[in-house]
Amino acid sequence: MIDRKVRTGGSIICDVFLEEGVTAIFGMPGGASLPFYDSLYDYPQIKHYLMRNEQGAGYAADGYARALNSVGVATSTSGPGATNLVTPIASAMMDSIPVVFLTGQVATPFIGTDAFQETDITGVTIPITKQNYLVKSVHELPRIMKEAFYLARSGRPGPVLVDVPKDVFLDETDEPVPESVELRGYKPAGAGHRRMIRKAAELIDKSERPVIMAGHGVAISGAFEELRELAEKAEIPVITTLHGVGDFPETHPLSFGMIGMHGMYYANMAVSDCDLIIGLGLRFDDRVTGRVPDFAPKAKIIHVDIDPAEIEKVVPTAVPIVGDVKATLQILNPLVSANTHTAWLEELNRLRTNHPSHEPPPNEEFLPQHMVRYIYEATEGEAIVVADVGQNQMWASQMFFYEKPYTFFSAGGLGGMGYALPAAMGVQVARPDQTVWCVTGDGGLQINIQELAAMAEYNIPVKVGVMNNAHLGMIRQWQNRFYNGRLMGAELINPDFAKVAEAFGIRGIRAETQDEARDAISQAMEFDGPVLVDFIVDELEDCYPMVEPGASLAETVER
Repeated sequence: MIDRKVRTGGSIICDVFLEEGVTAIFGMPGGASLPFYDSLYDYPQIKHYLMRNEQGAGYAADGYARALNSVGVATSTSGPGATNLVTPIASAMMDSIPVVFLTGQVATPFIGTDAFQETDITGVTIPITKQNYLVKSVHELPRIMKEAFYLARSGRPGPVLVDVPKDVFLDETDEPVPESVELRGYKPAGAGHRRMIRKAAELIDKSERPVIMAGHGVAISGAFEELRELAEKAEIPVITTLHGVGDFPETHPLSFGMIGMHGMYYANMAVSDCDLIIGLGLRFDDRVTGRVPDFAPKAKIIHVDIDPAEIEKVVPTAVPIVGDVKATLQILNPLVSANTHTAWLEELNRLRTNHPSHEPPPNEEFLPQHMVRYIYEATEGEAIVVADVGQNQMWASQMFFYEKPYTFFSAGGLGGMGYALPAAMGVQVARPDQTVWCVTGDGGLQINIQELAAMAEYNIPVKVGVMNNAHLGMIRQWQNRFYNGRLMGAELINPDFAKVAEAFGIRGIRAETQDEARDAISQAMEFDGPVLVDFIVDELEDCYPMVEPGASLAETVER
């Protein structure tokens, strides 16, 4: 137990932050949260980053959490401050990101009176949090804060919201913070059931055309070595989801890239023709499966996931294993026989040679794909890439070879544009010695462009690459392909982003050709501080491969 001493609610929260290893938080103050900020003044060990919108604070905390595979913290005041966090909360829930969201609330006597800036944020966020709390007494606060961090990081991670009335921040208590947390009915899984694991090993040994599908659960559990051991021991090709990018070195001979709507052609074909899928820490969501009845029609499925709700939610499963991926693989791998799948791998390698989805088209024009590939070449792959949502997101995952874990992040489940800029700032704060590139579109950038002010203020040296095609690119692609070219709400009239960056106090560069792009990237890499490069790319380039809505993976369109 922490020694009993009288502390305010605000001090208790700061003490818990320090105990949980939090050294950076992202937020905006307001009337209801001012007592907390007054307490924070006495804790110089915790650096507060003043963002320009609470959505930016939430996304920055999300990026911070992903980069460290730990808990991030975002703060806001009541009312509009709290509701501005709803989108990043929902995003963290969809992507299993551990973030504690601390919101101020009107004083307890005024709750329910429609007081100034009152919103029932716990009611609003019930469906999009792992747990949330309205703290009614300062004596509950030590336990609640400890529980919030425990719940956010344990089991399947997720966001936890703690709503604290203004008077609770100010009230005092000598209630200590508990050293550990036990919650009745909440028992996160360890390793999966051994009988199921043995059954999985038997299926793997019998299979002739197996595929490993690695998802975000591999990264959450840190099962990278175990994944590689299984793949190499049994010679099984590895395919990843969008959030699984980086789980397995992408230049490894057994790596066959990303699956899904804009996955690699050969990855989609492999799944369509395999006889066994070993699904590790993934949801089998619609962007992965395509038309569900025709997903992997020849395959039996082994599904390992820590969340029992995900098992058989979408696809039928031959071997369901509820468990942590790392702990489960540590039991499974010794049971699997060493094997070779020479004919299967030769077939997939022929597909990869004949359908090189990871290569930019051989155009003289400056294409969006070139932008990402030139960043890869300039960094020699030694960079963290934070992508926004849309075409830029897909090209960022396709055209950069990720060799290490925790080097590619994006808002996958909720798919909120505007994610990349603030999230990249959080990633850079968490990993100050790493090169961080924010790959965003001209549409996505403008949703949270105000965060350039915070980037400049704190000299956060993110390199921002704007894929500027004067459109909401994915909207244009879909309207051209499925709505007879009837563009509505797809075309953008943009400012000069390089000049906008300069106005915020950030170095801005503009590039309109392939040669200018290479030079701009070099300049950005050499500059010690934040840089924005406005890449003027081909307006009409579409993102391929593509699985059209309602189609199966076997019907992947290459161009």
